[in-house]
Amino acid sequence: MASNRSVTVSTDVHGHTAGWADVTTPPVPPDSRTAAFFDIDNTMMQGASIYWFARGLAARSYVTTGDLARFAWQQARFRLLATEHAGDMSRARQAALAFVEGWRVDDVERLAEEIFDELMAPRIWAGTRRLAQRHLDAGQRVWLVSAAPLEIGRVIAARLGLTGAIGTVAEIVDGAYTGRLVGDLMHGPAKAEAVTRLAAVEGLDLARCTAYSDSRNDLPMLVAVGRAVAINPDGALLRTARRRGWEVRDFRTGRRAARIAVPSTAALGLLAGAVSAGLALHRRRRTA
Repeated sequence: MASNRSVTVSTDVHGHTAGWADVTTPPVPPDSRTAAFFDIDNTMMQGASIYWFARGLAARSYVTTGDLARFAWQQARFRLLATEHAGDMSRARQAALAFVEGWRVDDVERLAEEIFDELMAPRIWAGTRRLAQRHLDAGQRVWLVSAAPLEIGRVIAARLGLTGAIGTVAEIVDGAYTGRLVGDLMHGPAKAEAVTRLAAVEGLDLARCTAYSDSRNDLPMLVAVGRAVAINPDGALLRTARRRGWEVRDFRTGRRAARIAVPSTAALGLLAGAVSAGLALHRRRRTA
């Protein structure tokens, strides 16, 4: 199977920017106008990918246990808030900038590959992975769509044998992140806009496409396609799915479901929490 590592960035009139990275290009598919779009956090994977990435950094002494504790505190805070106030979004954006500033792209990709194998792979929902494979077996393309940095989404897609990833794009100059984002965080309506633009580029018929998510925050993406599926849904999405007659798949059980259910807004909280880890790392580098 051929490999394609290119990244395309496209900006629309609303100022949102989507980055998509082709990871694998299958032979000419029998259903070239159909695709499936999967959210990552709590949909494809138990928990948030950026959190597990931070855990991997801590295990490698890139951050301290105190940094990780503050990171976890931010996750808990956003679980409770589960809101999208402008101030929360602004802080999340600023945190994302601090997290990537000064990092080499090849270092992030190398670490993401290592950390996926160690911490993320065991947390991929087998049921969701099977759903993705069914689309692939039918000759359809399968894309991950996440607020996580594009580079992390690309690694996850490659490891799972999926088509590619749509994610938050960070500006890169001379192989390093500048600390500025290209466009906005890939969250909420931005996901729907990115999927719509990708469909135009790839010649997809959105009415024949499927989207999967765990969170009400992804409703714009879910309603943009012809078929929506709620995976491990939060309460608000579950109510919407039942009202609209959408399919619901829950791969959690009993208390375990209640314990690990995290609104997609938590992904932004995790990005916000990353500021402490990122800044701590840079402080140590600069004073070393």
